[in-house]
Amino acid sequence: MTHVRRFDHVGITVADLNAVTAFFVGLGLEVEGRMFVEGEFLDTVIGIPDSRTEIVMLRPPDGGTRLELSSFVRPDHQPGSPTAMANELGLRNVAFEVDDLQAAVDGLAADGYGLVGDIGQYEHIWRMAYVRGPEGIIVSLAERIG
Repeated sequence: MTHVRRFDHVGITVADLNAVTAFFVGLGLEVEGRMFVEGEFLDTVIGIPDSRTEIVMLRPPDGGTRLELSSFVRPDHQPGSPTAMANELGLRNVAFEVDDLQAAVDGLAADGYGLVGDIGQYEHIWRMAYVRGPEGIIVSLAERIG
């Protein structure tokens, strides 16, 4: 028996909601909605009393799995590790398939976001790169070549 019906979204807590939203919109995601959430529901689900967060929901052009960006108004956010590497425990990257990897990397570089390593190729199937975006978020970009 399976309990999961579909993959709905991935959530990322950020300090600068506007900057991170702009980064993902620049990659091609679309803002689905923006709102504040607080009250008994939030306090119960996340286990932090008297919390308030602002959320932006983003969706990819194909309507697939969404990305939830959340910035806490209260309590203050706790610092993460903005220089975390792929072998550190926890959520390490958000991955997107792109049409032109080099163009995507070049566009992000022009905005000040650099590669974690370099562009690699897996056999004759994929070209892939990790880019470190705002607040240390690693975005995996992959181009199908085969």
